[in-house]
Amino acid sequence: MRKSDKIIVTCAVTGSIHTPSMSSWLPVTPNEIAESAIEAAEAGAAILHLHARDPEDGRPSPSRKHFMAFLPRIKQASDAVINISTGGSATMTLDERLEGAKAAQPELCSLNMGPLIFDFSAAGKRVERWKHGWERDYVATSNDRIMYNSNTYIERIMVEVGQAYGTRFEFECYDIGHLYTLAHFADRGLVEPPFLIQGIFGILGGIGADVRNLAHMVTIADSLFGDDYLFSAFAAGRHQIGFCTQSALLGGNVRVGLEDSLFIGKGELARSNAEQVRKIRAIVEELGRDIATPAEARRMLGLKGGDSVAF
Repeated sequence: MRKSDKIIVTCAVTGSIHTPSMSSWLPVTPNEIAESAIEAAEAGAAILHLHARDPEDGRPSPSRKHFMAFLPRIKQASDAVINISTGGSATMTLDERLEGAKAAQPELCSLNMGPLIFDFSAAGKRVERWKHGWERDYVATSNDRIMYNSNTYIERIMVEVGQAYGTRFEFECYDIGHLYTLAHFADRGLVEPPFLIQGIFGILGGIGADVRNLAHMVTIADSLFGDDYLFSAFAAGRHQIGFCTQSALLGGNVRVGLEDSLFIGKGELARSNAEQVRKIRAIVEELGRDIATPAEARRMLGLKGGDSVAF
């Protein structure tokens, strides 16, 4: 793992898992997403990981129109690296999931390194009243859906987005096997280092939120990639801040945001993405490390620069 005194803070602003009924502070309209992202960047996030939503009812959207309703505004107000999801939602086709990335041609995109059951049905138990008709079934049936990324899909994303636009990737690894899949494509020359490996823990269907799994993932990544990668980690829900802290202690980077957890503390909803950014920033600075600026993150990751995107 490449280690640095600088920690890259990523903020995943809205995602496609949580629904409007789960938190009134979840940003769903273009204005809310833009304001929340800009505030997170001002708090110290060097990378903004972004999904789009339909402003009418907050459902996840792959639409170019919905992405472009907030991307230019964020770029005008912040120097943060924009990271567009290619995972979208398990309800979308691959072509739909790539619509935003192909329109924006960003510096960075997320890339799920394999299929998994992405079960978040338990999150619906906290909701007393649903605001929109789509939400209940969307959450309840997640235990019967697969977030599908075959090796064919992964190769298409690497070619149609990475090679086509010079976009690099946040390789989202939900299990140890996903590291070996990344190594396979690296050996074929479809992606080049430095690799940003995002270890994701605590999703029902992926690797569990146990710090021993975190250490094991770093050990295997070291054996496969040596110094050719930067590591980052987060865990979903209540484990979020603890796992980020462990990642920092191991020399890695961190990711927070309302996509991954709606809370700032036990039983307390976060009122903004920036609140989570400020919390993890305070922790890592107490550990004696500084957060990376967007310019430093670009150098660390070998990104093409904000002047080479299409928004």
